Amino acid sequence: MILELVDEATNAGARLEPACDTLGLSARTVQRWQGCGSGQDRRYGPKREPANKLSEVEVARILAVANSPEFRDVSPKLIVPHLADQGIYIASESSFYRTLHAHKLMNHRERSKPASGHRPSEHVATEPWQVASWDITYLKTHVAGIFYYLYLVMDVWSRKIVGWQVHEVESEDLSSELICEIEDGTDVDLTGWVLHADNGGPMKGSTMVATLDKLGVISSFSRPSVSDDNPYSEALFRTLKYRPTYPTGGFASIEDARTWVESFVRWYNTEHLHSGITYGTPDDRHSGRDVEVLANRRRVYERACRRNPSRWSRHTRKWERVEVVYLNPERKEKIAQEKIAA
Repeated sequence: MILELVDEATNAGARLEPACDTLGLSARTVQRWQGCGSGQDRRYGPKREPANKLSEVEVARILAVANSPEFRDVSPKLIVPHLADQGIYIASESSFYRTLHAHKLMNHRERSKPASGHRPSEHVATEPWQVASWDITYLKTHVAGIFYYLYLVMDVWSRKIVGWQVHEVESEDLSSELICEIEDGTDVDLTGWVLHADNGGPMKGSTMVATLDKLGVISSFSRPSVSDDNPYSEALFRTLKYRPTYPTGGFASIEDARTWVESFVRWYNTEHLHSGITYGTPDDRHSGRDVEVLANRRRVYERACRRNPSRWSRHTRKWERVEVVYLNPERKEKIAQEKIAA
């Protein structure tokens, strides 16, 4: 059955190694099975226990020491050097950890609070106006230590900038004003709209929270002290500050800053071919025009392939639309998606 699945996947265009990895096998194992022509599972496990395996007496001693009054509040990485200072060696640090894990004794042993274990906020968007990302970034001025602040909101699915403002201060009132401006400028009902941000004061202030509650917008926040939980806004700010026209020496006035940001937003939304959305413009994707743009690209490639088919070993570039966009997906799910895409 495994060989049939692998053959089906490779005949459909998948590479052998990712297909085998999805099944939890190495490509070399599958190739060996294919070569022997047998339908039997020919893997063999170890025939004897490792010579260096801990004995029952050693396991019992590890448990006794780790749970003794002297060490019951100490982690294994400290137990081992303490024992060494006393001229005692029982087992390595990794053996202590494995033994405690096996007996379900790896609990938090200190008086400090255990790690919170916060998971990043996970959201899925399948069309515009479902999930948005926003943040505030510094814009340098000609005076050292003085900055303007760019408030910027983007739609995660289309990558379109749907709202922005430049101010001289960071403020929850100004943040609230920006969201109200977005709501006034669209005929879309924002109820249920997810607005993701970091943990800054302008994002979590009472005025901002009240505004979002009034509009039915759902707040979403990054984990404390984690810089990559708001990746779309961070990537957008990088694009902004690495534009060739960005004034690296700073802006002379807030009017200059607003004028430059306005031109950037116009370029980004209507001209920038974004790699995350199959090299379409955010404005085309937001409005649905990207469907015809991608279809036209496919037709161009198909004509080129018919003229000179030897240039393509398998198939032409698919130019497929990205239908689902994830904000901070669970790592396992992300790996699975990458394997499927491969």
